[in-house]
Amino acid sequence: MRTETVEIGDEYGEEYKGKYVFQEISWAKRSRIIQRNTKYSQLTGQVVSSDYVAIQAETIMASLKEQPEHKPITLEKLLDEENGVPIGLGELFSRIANRLNGLSVQESRFLSGKSEGVNRTLQSRSIGSARSSGGQSRNCEDNQLKQSANSS
Repeated sequence: MRTETVEIGDEYGEEYKGKYVFQEISWAKRSRIIQRNTKYSQLTGQVVSSDYVAIQAETIMASLKEQPEHKPITLEKLLDEENGVPIGLGELFSRIANRLNGLSVQESRFLSGKSEGVNRTLQSRSIGSARSSGGQSRNCEDNQLKQSANSS
């Protein structure tokens, strides 16, 4: 698995100074982090809400394999809105974790927004047609129109 090392000086404060080593996490680990921090509709299965900050913080912690001995980075510290890590440091750690774990811009956007009934999957152009037993291609929409006209 890929790793990335970063040496932090005192630009974020003496408390964060030191060497940090990040390692790529497994697909299963990332999927579990996303599942744990995402709420789905029981009826439709669509995403109702997703706690992007928690997903990002857990991804950083799962990727963080080494840090200075006094362990300045904890999940609680990453999630703390009042006394958390400095913005610049959090953004740096996010970029490293995302780069190592392949979180794309589209995935980040998907995770940071609510579903709100919008279908975010791309629809295939071939979805609307099927072969009849006679070998001719039929369009499903045409069949639905014919059926509804016959039933009126």
